[in-house]
Amino acid sequence: MSEHRVWHISDLTRYLRCPRLFRLDQDQGKAPFQQFLRMDEKITDLAMEKLGVAECFMGKRGDQPARALEALEHEEWLVKARFEHRGLRIKVPFLHRSASGWDVYFLLVGLVPRTLSTTFYTAVLWVLEGCGITINSIRIIHLNGDYIRGRELDTDELFVISDCFYNEKNRPAGDIETVLRERRTDYGPVLEEMDRLVESGIPEAVRRGACTGRIKCRFFDDCFGEGALPDNSIIHLTGAQHRYRMFDEGRKYLRDADPLQIEGTAQQYAEIAADRCGGLFADREALRTWLGDVQYPLSFIDFEWERFAVPPYEGMRPYDVLLFEYALDILHEDGRQEHKVFLDVHDDREALVKSLLENIPETGTIIAYNAIGAEMMRIEELAVQLPAYAERLRALNSRMKDLQQPFESGLVYDVRMRGQWSLKTIMSLMDDPGYKDLDIRHGMDAVYQWRYLDRGTPDIDTQKIVEELKAYCGMDSYAMTVVYRWLCTLAGL
Repeated sequence: MSEHRVWHISDLTRYLRCPRLFRLDQDQGKAPFQQFLRMDEKITDLAMEKLGVAECFMGKRGDQPARALEALEHEEWLVKARFEHRGLRIKVPFLHRSASGWDVYFLLVGLVPRTLSTTFYTAVLWVLEGCGITINSIRIIHLNGDYIRGRELDTDELFVISDCFYNEKNRPAGDIETVLRERRTDYGPVLEEMDRLVESGIPEAVRRGACTGRIKCRFFDDCFGEGALPDNSIIHLTGAQHRYRMFDEGRKYLRDADPLQIEGTAQQYAEIAADRCGGLFADREALRTWLGDVQYPLSFIDFEWERFAVPPYEGMRPYDVLLFEYALDILHEDGRQEHKVFLDVHDDREALVKSLLENIPETGTIIAYNAIGAEMMRIEELAVQLPAYAERLRALNSRMKDLQQPFESGLVYDVRMRGQWSLKTIMSLMDDPGYKDLDIRHGMDAVYQWRYLDRGTPDIDTQKIVEELKAYCGMDSYAMTVVYRWLCTLAGL
């Protein structure tokens, strides 16, 4: 075993999530970090303004812990100071000297501190106490969800300093100091286990809730081989808590599902029926009813947007999104089809709204995929931010219909969907090249490319990026027309 290993909290949390994940990361390298949230501002500098930090010790990448320990002797504030205890190295956002010790300020780039995961906080406190540092009080400085930016950024209003955690309903869920001290953990034995595991073999795969939680583990298919299962495997049964039990009992396929071991949702019945019907299920009568209230011309709309931690423009809140592109396909009753795309950079909200209101027909049904969770929300946000256009924007929402509904409500299912019904998944079933020939194939890829334009990144092919962005967003609106026509065919219309 190596004499001395240094771990960071990211290693610790990865091990606690899954020892096998931790071990595979050590062998294959951690996944490249892709920033979902736009953070152009130096959030620490803004928080320093809120806390009134004028002079301080500023830690740097690669600092040895002795440097921060020395700073404790004479500094009032320590920012990003590195400490180490028993092989765990941490970075503390803010330490402030008080009469009886040190006040700790954690920095959360989020709207509300929650008790869901406190490993980071307890690990930092464990290291500090292990270094002999007396902790007086513990606070969390975080973004203020109620703050609306004016022309200039107000850092005092941008942040909130909290002394309590909150639950999922945003109600106080315990004093920070009390909660963290109750969850106090000796991480020494865990770190020793991590050291031993690095020198030993890779652990067996064990199914955990974290495997397919909010973000599916990148090693999931390697661990369990589900990617090689047939399309109609019972493992793909949506929302089935007991699908693995049924699989182990020999019920390998959707058609074999035990009625007493399923939740009985409409999606599940559709999936089971699809397998029993040769691979495709369609409730044609319900489909005709769903399609029956659409009115031509049909406007298929798709948006692309960026999300900012700190509001960059007037009228925006922390974590607000900025629309930068829309694609619109207009299908007329006589079969004619029009295609329009708008793309801009920087603060393009008003220009986008003007273009949208000018191009979208004043009558007819507006269709989006996941409209309730995306396009309708974005339109309402624009109505709040640009009140001069609010009435006309909300009128668009009153005409909106969600193309995802037939799939999520179990009206249609093809076993090739394998328990998924994203627009790209549905489009892959069609006799159409769809997204296959595009350089940009995913929403976040589009965001990353737009960031090059918005930031004025030098030495980029601006025209190529513009063309690729228009092609990607345009494919989303076009794909909806293909899926819509397919549903009409299934319904016999």
